[in-house]
Amino acid sequence: MTTSDQVYGQGYAESVVRSHRRRTVDDSAAYLADRLQPGQHVLDVGCGPGTITVDIAERVVPGRVVGLDPGEPVLAQARKTATTERVDNVEFRYGDVHELDFDDDTFDVVHAHQVLLHLTDPVAALREMLRVVHPGGVVAVRDTDYAGAFWWPADERLDRWREVYRSVARANGTEPDAGRRLLSWARAAGAVEVTPSASVWCHATPEERAWWGGMWADRILGSRITERAVAGGHATHEELAAISAAWREWARHPDGWFAVPHGEVLCRAPE
Repeated sequence: MTTSDQVYGQGYAESVVRSHRRRTVDDSAAYLADRLQPGQHVLDVGCGPGTITVDIAERVVPGRVVGLDPGEPVLAQARKTATTERVDNVEFRYGDVHELDFDDDTFDVVHAHQVLLHLTDPVAALREMLRVVHPGGVVAVRDTDYAGAFWWPADERLDRWREVYRSVARANGTEPDAGRRLLSWARAAGAVEVTPSASVWCHATPEERAWWGGMWADRILGSRITERAVAGGHATHEELAAISAAWREWARHPDGWFAVPHGEVLCRAPE
């Protein structure tokens, strides 16, 4: 098993990366926004295609930002994002959050979005992030809580989607309902001055439904989730096809509404 497999169990199918490319500080790290200041040195762990990373970099000029990810193909997309946006105070590197290749007390801010829910030892990862942040600096983490997701209209096939997703995640040794666990994980990692919060993604406009529903319709049939669901006996191909169809029907429904809750923590390393 490669580091990439261990760190990101969903893989890098187009449908997976598609969900990452729309993310910005405003919709995915608003709880951190007022802590970002010009001149800061920032590490973005699990940067994916780099849209949040580049947004952070624009906010901390003339500071420097490092985006870290275990997926080389997605790092190429991140570098392209920076070039397209003409942001030159950011660099992207291959790396593993379990073994950060940086000295102690290197960064002012360490950020991770949707990372800990994919790790088998999130507390160890948090300890590493706390290690590389300056005393008094901040570690910012945000993760989904899939058990808390809710939608309309009701559909048993979408209930089954969540059941399959959570079952696959648990079989991988990871926590799909990470949002509610962030405070406890931060405390276990030795963080101090932990500030917990929560926020929600809501997809209800025709454009948002088409994007979110279409993404999941493709993702459930053509990603590493598909492979692990079938190989692990969590679902059959026929069930996954029915789930995919349910997502497309939901996306077309004029009353379609979907909310995804997230837990967040801002925490500091001990002085």
